[in-house]
Amino acid sequence: MKLIAGLGNPGKKYDQTKHNTGFMALDHYLSKNNLDLDKDKFEGLWTKQKVNGEDVIFLEPQTFMNDSGKSIAQVANFFKIAPEDILVIHDDMDMPIGKIRIRANGKSGGHNGIKSIMACLGTNNFNRLKIGIRHPQKESVVSWVLSPFNDEQQKLMDAAFEVSENIINDFIKGKNAQYLMNQYN
Repeated sequence: MKLIAGLGNPGKKYDQTKHNTGFMALDHYLSKNNLDLDKDKFEGLWTKQKVNGEDVIFLEPQTFMNDSGKSIAQVANFFKIAPEDILVIHDDMDMPIGKIRIRANGKSGGHNGIKSIMACLGTNNFNRLKIGIRHPQKESVVSWVLSPFNDEQQKLMDAAFEVSENIINDFIKGKNAQYLMNQYN
């Protein structure tokens, strides 16, 4: 069984903001595959589906970004999903807008959602699909991550979401992190 979690903040106030890149990427995948997050449990919206013969949980934690680990750990523990079978999709300010990078493990890079997941799972050995949103140039970090993409930026993100769909499919098919990194980084 696989767990694919998109990170973001719940509520209309945060809808379409840069910090909700994980939600947007997962929503893109779900929409393209006619899937819905039809359950509300484990402090998240989720669904369990059979994709390419594999049981997959798709999850959007509703705990706010900085507590994302609570929801992910609840799902992983309940369904007995190993950390290496988890893919977390999130924004990354250290990369240009729309740039994608896969990681199999590592540090949080200062991302509070990832810090929370590491603390709640007790490991950093879970897969990450990082999508760049770049550092702010003039505004504060908080203002930047809680603002929407402009039209030009959104085009880059839409292209990244298309690539993310392929990454998610490959992950579900059992392609390991090394393969994904070689293919998409």
